[in-house]
Amino acid sequence: MITVEEARAQLFDLVSPLPAETVSLSDAASRVLIKDVSATRDQPPFTASSMDGYAVKSTEVELHAMFKVIGEAAAGQRFDGTVGPGQAVRIYTGAPVPKGADFVVIQENIDRRGNLITISDAPGPKPNIRPAGIDFSTGTRISAPRRLRPEDIALIAAMNIAELSVTRKPEVALISTGNELVMPGENPGADQIIASNTFGLKALLEDVGAHVRILPIAQDTVSSLETVFQLAQGTDLIVTIGGASVGEYDLVSDVAQAQGMERAFYKVRMRPGKPLMAGRMGDAAMVGLPGNPVSAMVCGYLFLAPIVRRMLGLETVLAPFQRAKLAEPIGKNGPREHYMRAIVDDTGIRACVDQDSSLLSVLAQANALLVRDPHDPERPAGDEVLYLPI
Repeated sequence: MITVEEARAQLFDLVSPLPAETVSLSDAASRVLIKDVSATRDQPPFTASSMDGYAVKSTEVELHAMFKVIGEAAAGQRFDGTVGPGQAVRIYTGAPVPKGADFVVIQENIDRRGNLITISDAPGPKPNIRPAGIDFSTGTRISAPRRLRPEDIALIAAMNIAELSVTRKPEVALISTGNELVMPGENPGADQIIASNTFGLKALLEDVGAHVRILPIAQDTVSSLETVFQLAQGTDLIVTIGGASVGEYDLVSDVAQAQGMERAFYKVRMRPGKPLMAGRMGDAAMVGLPGNPVSAMVCGYLFLAPIVRRMLGLETVLAPFQRAKLAEPIGKNGPREHYMRAIVDDTGIRACVDQDSSLLSVLAQANALLVRDPHDPERPAGDEVLYLPI
């Protein structure tokens, strides 16, 4: 068996960043920007009012000062004249500040009668004006690689950029194996269960940026597995769930190798998730996950999500571990690295009572994986430990 760190290193050797493609800005959310972009204009492109009010000269701003309103400036429609002494222009938020004016008195501080206004309340020192280019200027750069957040999309739109170069989404094929499995919504027989892992892993992988195809369940026969492997052709990553152990019905490894899979490793010194297999099948990386639901999901967080991030060209592929103090004591650990389902809150971190790798209900309650080193001793409450947020 190899360590989690060794397994990750070998997995990363199986994949590389995928090529770029051009997408419209409207389709770029959550995609990975692969080429820097630069602003094509200043924002705002002119000196603009930040409030509704009246544009005047700052040297004339004082309580009870009077002005004659000579025009109006609205967003998208500037006042083309010049503000002279004793004059004001009615102005709205976002409108260009007219020539001659350098102060906007907010409308709440004004008493207006006809075309005459009086400053009725002390306006304060703030000019209520946004200088041109205060947000960004022409040439301001957004650097790649980065996964584009909604805030990034809004900024790029303001920069007047309509198309972006992003990494092609990794195509992932998910294959559940086992005679005992049926899809959600079907009527399982007395000895059958629902293929839950597939859907949890699909959600996890799509959340980190992959495009996931759920293939038909492969029965525990050579012909069924061969058929499903054929359906997976053309993908970047093939993930099988179950059937990779050493039982009489665990055929995935043999069939995959007969199909040309070059195995990189089998078994990782961890719990849950020991019977993990990886290699290459043609142009695709292949990962064989254990069939227990929690084991499969834990392997998804620790291995599948990082290799998808690597294929997307991101610089940070491993989610950073965090630290917390134990809210309750925990017993000593065994010979394998243990990723315990746990709950982190204001009181610290506590391991869930039942760590059975079949219990999805416990995983759904957890928001962290508490990391234990091999042979880690008993820990009292208050000890600091590492955890991975989930």
